[in-house]
Amino acid sequence: MGASTAQVHSEEKLPEFKKNYQVFRFIGGNLVSFFGDQIYLIALPLIVLAMTGSPLSMGIVAALERLPIVIQPFTGVLADRFNRKKILLICDLGRFIVIGLMGSLHMMELLYIWEVYVGALIVGALTQIYNTSQFASVPKLVQKKDLQLVNSINTGIFHTAVFIAPGLGGILISIFNPGLGLIINSVSFFLGFLVVLSLNIESVQKQKSSTKVFTDIKEGFDFVIKQKPILYTNIAMLFSIFGTTLFLTMLVIHLKSSVGLGAAQIGFLLSIGGIAAIGGALLTNLLRNYFSYRSILFFSGTMGGISIIAFSFSDTFFWLAVMNALGTISAAIMSPCIVTIRQTLSPDYLLGRVQATSRFMTWILMPISALVAGIIAEQFGTEITIFIGGIIATIASFIYLHPSLKKA
Repeated sequence: MGASTAQVHSEEKLPEFKKNYQVFRFIGGNLVSFFGDQIYLIALPLIVLAMTGSPLSMGIVAALERLPIVIQPFTGVLADRFNRKKILLICDLGRFIVIGLMGSLHMMELLYIWEVYVGALIVGALTQIYNTSQFASVPKLVQKKDLQLVNSINTGIFHTAVFIAPGLGGILISIFNPGLGLIINSVSFFLGFLVVLSLNIESVQKQKSSTKVFTDIKEGFDFVIKQKPILYTNIAMLFSIFGTTLFLTMLVIHLKSSVGLGAAQIGFLLSIGGIAAIGGALLTNLLRNYFSYRSILFFSGTMGGISIIAFSFSDTFFWLAVMNALGTISAAIMSPCIVTIRQTLSPDYLLGRVQATSRFMTWILMPISALVAGIIAEQFGTEITIFIGGIIATIASFIYLHPSLKKA
């Protein structure tokens, strides 16, 4: 009763969305961070390709960056036991240092591939911890009725960055050096650090010292398994993410080496996808007035999977841009729906563990998928890799038809 009463009082203290200036700062900070991330996603593959000329090397880098997914259950315990604001600050500062160092070394032509491997692993671990703590912090910043709206806006902001950043980043990288892209990403994390520093994120209630870590982790898994809407969206995403990771790992490599696009063209192509996805993210709230999460997730997932299949057959800038735009629209519609389902069905004291458990369940195959992408592309080409990814993502969408999602 105590925890529930405290949660109600905390909810009453929060201002209406239009007067919630903390949320505006939070969204603005995410825009800056997302902006840097999009430039990083172009710069890093180009650096690896220039250093090694091998799709397999990019597969290894992507796999190492995703390997820390195995610690997701522990990140949930961290987010539920310790001060979430301090966790966010440490992760932002760590990524600022590591990515900035890699970018500086590359610009001085002193960067080695093993250093990229180590950096990718560290950045991956910090990102996993950060994302779980941020997810658990959002309900502390807004009223519950505003969660869907904030999640939709946050997704729209992400895709605004996808619209603006790759085009500008591609031009900068083509004129100067891919290492500059990493430095820009590094600075974005420092600015994110300053934004989090300004936020008033309430500390979670202290857990009893007798509570064991593995008991906390088990509690998170038990809750997710009992909440069927969360469980079945997780199962669908497990397979869908395996397919989309095959696609995303080879995306820039495919556009550069197979299609023959330059860095600026790649940036513009990704930016076109971003502007389309902004509409997709904001469309989610409208769709929720007429359709269940079940219908939205199934149709969006199917459209996304088919767009990847079509992307693998496309060889002109126009059709590549169209298919990429359809895929990003689909992802933009689905993301706030899935996040809101988790946040709405989870009590505050379990938010970190529910998100961590869900990410563990849905992302556990990502390192394997990234490595497999490199192996298939090395042997058969990037087109086959992307085609297989689209087939898997399309089939996975049918899991969203589970009856439990009608009532979610």
